[in-house]
Amino acid sequence: MFNSVIHPDFARSEAYQYYPAQAFPWINPIHWLTSHFAVGGWSPLQRLSGMLTAHMTRIAPRNGFDWHPHRGLEIYTWVLEGTLYHEDVTGGKGEIGPGELQRMFSGDYIAHMEMNYTDDPVRVIQIWFIADPKYRGLDPHYQQASRADLPRRKVGDADVVSLIGQDSPMEQHMSGRLTATQVPAGGRTIIEPPQEGEDLFLYVTDGAGQAVNGHSDALRQYDVILARPDLQQVSINASPDQALDYLSFYLPSFLPQPA
Repeated sequence: MFNSVIHPDFARSEAYQYYPAQAFPWINPIHWLTSHFAVGGWSPLQRLSGMLTAHMTRIAPRNGFDWHPHRGLEIYTWVLEGTLYHEDVTGGKGEIGPGELQRMFSGDYIAHMEMNYTDDPVRVIQIWFIADPKYRGLDPHYQQASRADLPRRKVGDADVVSLIGQDSPMEQHMSGRLTATQVPAGGRTIIEPPQEGEDLFLYVTDGAGQAVNGHSDALRQYDVILARPDLQQVSINASPDQALDYLSFYLPSFLPQPA
């Protein structure tokens, strides 16, 4: 099991924890790139089990990441808006559009490029996992799933899309599950609690609403909720005039345990 690295004054031994987007760093290292790091980078959540990063990245038109290498990682890219072009040395290539998911297993070595060749910005959530050591020596490869490929189910008024684990068609070489929840304007759903041995990292990607758990927390883009399996029911209510979208990462336990 991979250790978690969390700033000791940040996450608490509580079943439900809410953090606004401002609790995490934004970086703008070059004029065409802006990223919000909820996990990794300069975030107080440096690593959650085997997850090294979870960050929103906005790439300006006609820019992107030219050829560069990776080792020992499984990288997932979920496109929120725009079109991203991917190409790698295994022959994997293609455009990734909104609601599509890409998985790249780097194995011992892969080189790839991620470019915005369009005249519009691209916004993605990218997640880096340390690949499970039992897959060491497995050849690098690439997989992409369209919106139609990804299973959906209803929880309250929300559509919940399986991205990793459960009934997702995506292969995986890491431990964890991931869903994308889409709550329509004025709609209501509940947070599905983590299972025994898991904790939840929830990342709001778009929209506005409220999390109601005895009291109400206003939810906005890039806010974060952390939760344990003993979570009491939390209602998620989208704003009357805005939908609310979020990702739910169910990872091997990473939160501090009660004394």
